[in-house]
Amino acid sequence: MNVLWYMCAPDGRYPWQPEGSRPVDYGYYRQLAQAYDHLGYTGALFATGAHDVWVLAAALLPYTERLRFLVAIHPGLIAPTLLAKMAATLQEFSRGRLMLNIVSGDARMLGAYGMTMPHDERYDMADEYLTIWHRLFAGETVDFDGKYFRTVGARLALPVGETIAPPPLWFGGSSDKALDVSAKHVDTYLSWGETPEQIKVKIDAVRERAARHGRKLDYGIRLYVIVRDTDAKAWEAANELYERMDETAIAANQKFVSNTDSVGQRRMSAMHGGVKPDDLRDLEVAPNLWAGIGLVRPGPGTAIVGSPDTVIRTLEAYREAGVDTFILSGMPLLEEAYRFGESVLPRLDVNRELPQARQFTWSTLFDRDLSKTAAG
Repeated sequence: MNVLWYMCAPDGRYPWQPEGSRPVDYGYYRQLAQAYDHLGYTGALFATGAHDVWVLAAALLPYTERLRFLVAIHPGLIAPTLLAKMAATLQEFSRGRLMLNIVSGDARMLGAYGMTMPHDERYDMADEYLTIWHRLFAGETVDFDGKYFRTVGARLALPVGETIAPPPLWFGGSSDKALDVSAKHVDTYLSWGETPEQIKVKIDAVRERAARHGRKLDYGIRLYVIVRDTDAKAWEAANELYERMDETAIAANQKFVSNTDSVGQRRMSAMHGGVKPDDLRDLEVAPNLWAGIGLVRPGPGTAIVGSPDTVIRTLEAYREAGVDTFILSGMPLLEEAYRFGESVLPRLDVNRELPQARQFTWSTLFDRDLSKTAAG
């Protein structure tokens, strides 16, 4: 399996409160990167946050040897040709350790960057964006006249497809539009915090769509993990976090995630409803899966809670549902990376090889009549 750890601020013992946060600067990021590399994680997710992920990934590259960098990007914020050039450069300098997480985000967040497209249209735009991307990494000279993008004579100068492999693409989203884009374009479909039963339904849906394009995907999930020597101690640690979830922090986060057009975020919010019950176990949405973190943190709010044996059994339940890739985190990132890395990771069959992107075959994905809008 692939096991990645999270790489993004904020961080700390309970970072939704000032007294529980720690400074996250370049020195701390170096600690994280070297720890993940040393412990044997497959890679790290560079999620969008306060720091620019491209600058951060490039700055940490010299401090790692095998760690793969899963860098988040938002289609449309920069031109597809420029993104391809940036990716090819980092792929060359890292000797093949770059992966890209395609994130469509939500309207409010993207509006701050000047993108005001409604939900479904963002996925239509991403379809065009990734179409150009694939052609560039196939070594083509791309003339493209679409609804959202136009390119004339676009081409990468670096030897892509020869000594530089296309970075594998990851994509997350729960809407029908997101599933279609994933099935058509990416290598790994990534989901947020659902139970094994829930994600199996999504995997089956994506797998069916991918088959229509003659493609097969890998599948991943983003989760928190709270691992301790015993189940009882793990739930005690979860309760320590729970006691720090005050009304102010809960209200602030629920306001932040309210009115989102992200289907995935709405699914996460539905697991707890923005309400903190007296007993934290009331938010145990499946055996050893706790939705409490979603009360105070946006995004995936589900944690595996338990002993190393319990955590491994839960990971295996996900694998039986079709998941082969896990992006995990704990609070604080550094200490919990070591805790998981020393108590669980050595017992897993973790992939530390440098995976290659699948061969992208244009003719298997697009009907010939699309040549009217994509020349060349």
